[in-house]
Amino acid sequence: MKLVTFQYEDKRSIGAYIDGDRVIDLHESYKQMLRTEGKTRIEEKAQAYVPSTMEDFLRGGEDSMEAARGVVDYVLKNAGGTVYERKQVKLLAPLHQPEKIICVGHNYREHILEMGREIPEYPVVFAKFANTIIGPEDDIPFYPISEQLDYEAEFVFVVGKEAKNVKEEDALDYVAGYSIANDVTYRDIQRRTLEWLQGKSVDGSAPIGPWIVTSDELQDPSGLAVTLKVNGEVRQQTNTENLVFTVPKLVAFLSNLMTLKPGDIILTGTPGGVGVAMDPPRFLKEGDVVTIDIDRVGTLENKVSTIKE
Repeated sequence: MKLVTFQYEDKRSIGAYIDGDRVIDLHESYKQMLRTEGKTRIEEKAQAYVPSTMEDFLRGGEDSMEAARGVVDYVLKNAGGTVYERKQVKLLAPLHQPEKIICVGHNYREHILEMGREIPEYPVVFAKFANTIIGPEDDIPFYPISEQLDYEAEFVFVVGKEAKNVKEEDALDYVAGYSIANDVTYRDIQRRTLEWLQGKSVDGSAPIGPWIVTSDELQDPSGLAVTLKVNGEVRQQTNTENLVFTVPKLVAFLSNLMTLKPGDIILTGTPGGVGVAMDPPRFLKEGDVVTIDIDRVGTLENKVSTIKE
């Protein structure tokens, strides 16, 4: 499934993106399915198994995933449920209030080399926060605090169940699915100190989406081509097989540091080709369109929009 969070008029809900141009409202369609089956306590069951927010849905684990798959089958076989044409809804970021957004730095060999660093022995990790999240149809806000706005294509995985001290061989069992992010960075602010948080935590600096491809649909996160373009010009190009620390390694490493929770978002790192490493550097500007394509996941595209003082 491709799980989305969407807005229709003044209502937000989670959905399944199907057939390239339709969105099933999973919450409402689940309630309709239960009614046709003559079930009782429909509202309580819907809130328990297919709630309207992605955070609550992911906390339901495999029970919720199975219920959602049942909803999609019901809609496709019976032409029932609540279904919108793609143009009727706005796709939002799949998650809005994750407990943790963990980012991995220096995780592609070519990016490490272009930045003049050595291959790390352990993952380099830092954080972003929920204030940074915007969706696949939002503009990237460019605040007048810097002139060095940069892009970073990121392959993302989303935690599907609580993970603590997970073994690498079991790690993918804890992944709900995969998405795309742009780790937008204010470079000069990032480099004010040795710690990167300042340049990574500005409002709107984490476009995420357009959906979460569930792990039953994408079982192997290696071997996926990653491409970032600015106004159609290829700037970054790699493959997830080039990750120094793979998804299983990251789940194992991080879960031995902290308890990962359903809905936690992990950005796995960016490849070579960032603007700051070019000669001369090439930063983003007003009106630039940044497009990230990842095989079997999709496309995330956002325009840069200057915020006036």
